[in-house]
Amino acid sequence: MRFRHPDGSTVHLAYCTNVHPAETLEGVLAQLRDHCEPVRKRVGRDRLGIGLWLAKDAARALIRDPSAVRGLRTELDRRGLEVVTLNGFPYEGFGSAEVKYRVYKPDWTDPERLTHTTDLARLLAQLLPDDVTEGSISTLPLAWRTSYDADRAATAHAALRTLAERLDALEELTGRSIRIGLEPEPGCIVETTHDAIAPLTAVGHDRIGICVDTCHLATSFEDPHTALDELTAARIPIVKSQLSAALHAEHPHLPDVREALAAFDEPRFLHQTRARTPAALHGTDDLGEALAGDTLPQATPWRAHFHVPLHTAPAAPVTSTLSVLQDTLARLVGGPHPLTSHLEVETYTWQALPPELRPHTRAQLADGITAELTLARDLLTDLGLKELP
Repeated sequence: MRFRHPDGSTVHLAYCTNVHPAETLEGVLAQLRDHCEPVRKRVGRDRLGIGLWLAKDAARALIRDPSAVRGLRTELDRRGLEVVTLNGFPYEGFGSAEVKYRVYKPDWTDPERLTHTTDLARLLAQLLPDDVTEGSISTLPLAWRTSYDADRAATAHAALRTLAERLDALEELTGRSIRIGLEPEPGCIVETTHDAIAPLTAVGHDRIGICVDTCHLATSFEDPHTALDELTAARIPIVKSQLSAALHAEHPHLPDVREALAAFDEPRFLHQTRARTPAALHGTDDLGEALAGDTLPQATPWRAHFHVPLHTAPAAPVTSTLSVLQDTLARLVGGPHPLTSHLEVETYTWQALPPELRPHTRAQLADGITAELTLARDLLTDLGLKELP
C-alpha cells in the first residue's frame, strides 16, 4: 500500500510474511498464493506491499538461479503484490516449534550473516517495483548480549562496513539503493535506540541505519519522542519501522494480572519482560522467568516482548502498547517530512497467542492481518497522508 505524504514523497506500508512459516522458495510461492493475495483482496486494493522474509534456503535457491528470481517477480506482479523491504532478521527455522535464542544466530560476528544479508540485498534490488529505486532490509542488532566483547564488536562493525561497500557497488551496478537497519531488541547488544547510536556511528555509513520496532521500543519503556530526537541529532538514518504492539500489565502484583500474563507464556518465542523504576530498567529473558521469581519489581508496570495484534488489545486486566505505536508513527511520518518511508506491520505471533485468541483457519488469519492493515491505514490517513491507488 502506498501513501502520499503532504511533502509529496511516497510512504510504503506492508505486512511482514514471517508470520507464514516457509523455509524454501516453493514455500514462499505458496505464501503468496495462500495468504498474501487473499489479504490483498480483503483490503480491497489492486496492489499490496509485503515485507518479504526469505529464509536461508529460499534466498540461496534464488541466488543460484536467476530465472527463479524472474519467476518470483512475475508471481508477485500476477498476484498484485510488491516488495520494497525484506525482513532479514530470522535466518532459518522461524516456524519451528521452539525458536527462542536460535533467532539470534548467526549474528554479525559470523561471516554467514554478512553473506546472507548480501544475498538479500542483491535479491531485493531485482524484486523492487520498476518505479521504486530504494529498498530496505531489517537485521538483528549485532548479537545477543552474552559472549560479546571488544574483539567481537570490532568483527561485527567490520562486517557492516564491508556490507556498506557492497551496497555501494550494488547501486552502481543496478541503480537501486538498498539500506540496512539494525533492529534494537530487548536482550541484545543493541537493546534500545540509544544503544544503536555508538555502533552505528562507529560503522559510519549512511547505508547502515536503524529499524525502529515499536513493540521493542515500548517493551524497553523508551519514550518515542526522546528516542527519535536522539537518532535525528546523531544523524542515524531510520531505514524502516516495524509497526507492532507489546503486552502491557499495569499492576503485575495482582493475582488476576499474573494469571492473564501466564496465558501468554508459550514455548516458541522469547518474550523478554521489562519493568522500569526511577533507578533502572529491570529485565528477564522470558515471561515465564518473570512470573516465576522476584527478579522484576512488582509495584511498577511490566511489558513483555509479545507482538499482540494491533487492532484488538488483549482483554483486561492486561492491554497493549498501541499508544506507543501511535506516538511513534506521528513522529515518523506526521511531521513536515517523513523520517522513514518504509513501514511494516509485523505481528508474527498469531499462532503463539493464547488458544482462544488464535486464528484457526487461513481465512481467520487473513481477516486478522487485514484488520491490522486497516488500522495502520487509518492512522496514516489521520496524520494527513493520502492513500494512493
